[in-house]
Amino acid sequence: MNWTIPPKPAEITEERIIDAILEGHFPVSSRLPAERELAIQLGITRPTLREALQRLACDGWIEIRHGRPTRVRDYWHEGSLGVLSAIARRTQHIPENFIPNLLQVRILLAPEYARLAVERDAEQVIIITAASALLEDSAEVYAGFDWRLHHGLTVASGNPVFTLILNGFRELYLPMASIYFQTREARLTSLAFYHGLEQAAYQKDPGNAEEITRDVMLKSFRMWKLMERDSIRKQVEETGTMR
Repeated sequence: MNWTIPPKPAEITEERIIDAILEGHFPVSSRLPAERELAIQLGITRPTLREALQRLACDGWIEIRHGRPTRVRDYWHEGSLGVLSAIARRTQHIPENFIPNLLQVRILLAPEYARLAVERDAEQVIIITAASALLEDSAEVYAGFDWRLHHGLTVASGNPVFTLILNGFRELYLPMASIYFQTREARLTSLAFYHGLEQAAYQKDPGNAEEITRDVMLKSFRMWKLMERDSIRKQVEETGTMR
């Protein structure tokens, strides 16, 4: 039985307007067409458009001004986590520094939720990390396990905000992790981290869990930057241009 619920017209409209904003059809600080005109352009009813606009306003994409045209906000400075999640789902619109910026945030967050997880529920951390002993040596397998591990750590931390933040990037996390784990060095580095975290949980040592998590986050950041640099260098050598 298929329990998949099709998206509502307002949800589809919301996604279409986000695409238009990110593609530059509605630049930051520009005004959206009048409600009647925009509804006609999109081929929808005005109530559907109003619902979509309210959703966009809640996330910080637009500012609805009664009696005045709706304005596109500077969503990088005025948007919410919903903006980040929407951009993460659209790899073709991801700015150049988006991934490194996300990794820098992870350097700050991951050590804390790892520490809390070991402090609050060391047994669950042992269960999560023990599965690393059976990992197949492939990028996709490591990417999936890494996601499950970090998601499990956020849940075990007892702070649901960590989980909500991580969930916002799931659709970006898996493909980016699959690229990252293509190198054997990345897989071995993370495998050592999984084993170290398991030992910290056995010893019920949240401080050590925090330390080794911060260390691997910093290593991951440096390796990703090197991978980006190598990718750009390869592109220059092959085409003579930079992206």
